[in-house]
Amino acid sequence: MSKLFTIIILLSCFSIKQVHAQKAKGPDTVSVQSGTLTLKALLWLPAGKGPFPAIIFCHGSYGGRDTIHDPVQQIAVLGPVFARHGYIYLGLLRRGVGLSAGQGVNSTTLMDKAFTESGQEGRNKVQLQQLQTDQLQDMLSGLAWLRGRKDVDTNQLAIVGHSFGGSLALLVAQQAKYLKATVVFGMAGYSWNLSPPLRESLIMAVKNIPGPVMIIHAENDYSTTPGYAMDSVMNQFNKPHVLKIYPRFGTTTSEGHNMIFLSFKTWEAAVFKFLHKSLRR
Repeated sequence: MSKLFTIIILLSCFSIKQVHAQKAKGPDTVSVQSGTLTLKALLWLPAGKGPFPAIIFCHGSYGGRDTIHDPVQQIAVLGPVFARHGYIYLGLLRRGVGLSAGQGVNSTTLMDKAFTESGQEGRNKVQLQQLQTDQLQDMLSGLAWLRGRKDVDTNQLAIVGHSFGGSLALLVAQQAKYLKATVVFGMAGYSWNLSPPLRESLIMAVKNIPGPVMIIHAENDYSTTPGYAMDSVMNQFNKPHVLKIYPRFGTTTSEGHNMIFLSFKTWEAAVFKFLHKSLRR
């Protein structure tokens, strides 16, 4: 074997090792302007050269006294998963939450105040108002930020939401019709049975969302009724969608509701199959 041929082989092996050694980049902490507020977000980039498909994550509600669930930690669990599958991932921390705590008022604080003053009906009113105004604006601002990046394929954008953020993701997708797919985990699991106005708003949203929707619950979520109800509505209107009810996860309703963070291996294959198919429509 000639020395030149040996060198070529060694260089080739080195290049292959370099490619396999490449890892997703992140997280970077970035700023997103939403009206007069400057929100923070965590950004992961996949290995390689773009443009890439992109995901914006819509987190749930976090109260100021919540010492169990850390929004930054939960958002960070998902970033490497999406980046590994070739997606840019933006985990936006909406007003008053986590790294954006100094910007605006946390929606949970407003809902708790309304409940104290006016009971469940008052909380329902503020919840829906937040979903349709401030919270919606923050997410649309995050999407605008993503669409302005040169490494984002603006024809392959999707939104993923959890809990309160799952409800919000549907309202975002109703308005941002350029989104190619919506995936929601534990959507309205806690609030569905308590708020008729929220139910009406979400049913209207899925009627108007043009892209496919994937709805996910664990059997021991706070409630799986939202998933079955949305499935029925979308079947009625021939809307493209997938309903996935996973077996019980963990031993509590909280663990079932937070399966998205606690066991991504449970849903990973199904969700990315759905996304890959939907974004290439």
